[in-house]
Amino acid sequence: MGTGTGDKAKGTWDEVKGKAKQKYGEATDNPSKEAEGKVQQVKGEGKQAWGNVKNAGQKVREAKDEVKD
Repeated sequence: MGTGTGDKAKGTWDEVKGKAKQKYGEATDNPSKEAEGKVQQVKGEGKQAWGNVKNAGQKVREAKDEVKD
């Protein structure tokens, strides 16, 4: 399992929660809750991107170690 897998999972969860908040805000005509949901979705996307970066770094380290052998 990559080092960024946990970040990616947390990011996905943040996106799901954010989407629910956004929909709740839309349904209840609550712009504040809707905006909060959008922000949480972007935060989740950022966590997922960071997880991808960490996984890519891990792959580079592994490839470097293979070249040494």
